[in-house]
Amino acid sequence: MISLRNVGKSVPSGGGRAWILRQITVDIARGDFVTIMGPSGAGKSTLLSILGMLDREWAGEYFFGRQPVHALDHRKRMALHKEHIGFVFQQYHLLDDLTVAENLEMPLSYRDIPKPQRQSLVADTLDRFGIVAKKDLFPNQLSGGQQQLVGVARAVIHNPSLLLADEPTGNLHSAQGRDVMELFSRLNKDGTTIIQVMHSEENATYGNRRIDLKDGWIVQ
Repeated sequence: MISLRNVGKSVPSGGGRAWILRQITVDIARGDFVTIMGPSGAGKSTLLSILGMLDREWAGEYFFGRQPVHALDHRKRMALHKEHIGFVFQQYHLLDDLTVAENLEMPLSYRDIPKPQRQSLVADTLDRFGIVAKKDLFPNQLSGGQQQLVGVARAVIHNPSLLLADEPTGNLHSAQGRDVMELFSRLNKDGTTIIQVMHSEENATYGNRRIDLKDGWIVQ
């Protein structure tokens, strides 16, 4: 599904370049559940941004299926991103002035989906995630765990083939974190490929693969 070849990223620093990622070469198969781990500053979130096609300033080759992401222009990359990728953030990134149902509908509105179909998808997702009773509430009326649940639901409402998660349990207490990881396990068993950045050794065990980074390198 994903093939990276000698991917690297650097930024200007003191008249030279500071490397964030170095010669990242890795293959990820469809159906994998991968955890990226490493100390702060190892390049984990940067790698996730490249995989999510949100970062354009890097070197190397990135194939998503048969698509050479490194050779696509911005418009084609964004089209590929919107069709295939869902993203879950540590900070939830829900819109405070929209209800739960409206937050779920928002990403569908960018995909030229007719309103009746959007409403049907929202209703199905609310039921699937057990949050029908929360549909008219605003984010500030939800607990942290509930907000992250809505964030995950929003990320997968368009049935992406790849779910990326950046420290999805970082702001949750342990029980809420386990709930999110159990949800990820179910999504993965249903066929969603998942790549998560994680500090928790316990939560890393939910995946079937682990990639360790240190100082921008993959540690064998």
